[in-house]
Amino acid sequence: MTAVMPSPTETPQKYVIRYGDREFQYRLTYRADSKKAAIRVHVHPNGDVEVEAPRYASLPEIKAAVQRRARWVLKHLDDIEERTRHVQPRQWVSGESQLYLGRRYVLKVINDPEQRKVTCNLIGGQLRVQGKELSPERTQKAVRDWYREKAREVFQRRLDLMVEKLPWTKTTPNWRIMDMQTQWGSCSPEGAVLLNPHLVKAPTKAIDYVILHELCHLEEHNHSPRFYGLLDRFMPEWRVVKARLDSKAEQFLVHAETLS
Repeated sequence: MTAVMPSPTETPQKYVIRYGDREFQYRLTYRADSKKAAIRVHVHPNGDVEVEAPRYASLPEIKAAVQRRARWVLKHLDDIEERTRHVQPRQWVSGESQLYLGRRYVLKVINDPEQRKVTCNLIGGQLRVQGKELSPERTQKAVRDWYREKAREVFQRRLDLMVEKLPWTKTTPNWRIMDMQTQWGSCSPEGAVLLNPHLVKAPTKAIDYVILHELCHLEEHNHSPRFYGLLDRFMPEWRVVKARLDSKAEQFLVHAETLS
């Protein structure tokens, strides 16, 4: 995975690559990169494959580049399948674990016939949901709302701190949270930042990496060598942080499904 990618400038097209007796589908996005920009292949945590190419690249050239990375892509897809094989859907009952800023907390569901309003609070090592006639759906909604509230607080604080460190950011850009299945965040060409609320489950260092990634796009809105140079300058260890975040993506995102 590269779960964090800038917003595409046009609707991606889908193509299929065969490798031996296997095949996989990928989405192709053209970007206004410089002529030195490489064709990049990304494997997202949900198994989606995305290819990012400069506008001048021909389709045969792009397909050849993806073909050369096919073995690498299939290995990543196999790893994702193995990691998600034993991930069970949540039942939203007491005893299940919840993640917040990289730490695990035990979900405690307390049915209180006298409390009409459902509340969710972090108390000690427990995430307590309390209220009248708590169904799994009501419990999940309370936890989801709690995560979104905490995400707004944490992201605002980390954004403000990161903006102070970067020479090209004078004020905190416009930003909001949005549930995303394949991205931790994105940055539009106009400079609006989107952050995935489930990112608040990750350690603070990972949150800082995603925020830095998006703020670097304010200066260099592509994945050029200069963009990665900015990441190296302001977080030399970003590759390790990103790898750890990506390895936990299934824990953060697979359990984010809504009950039907």
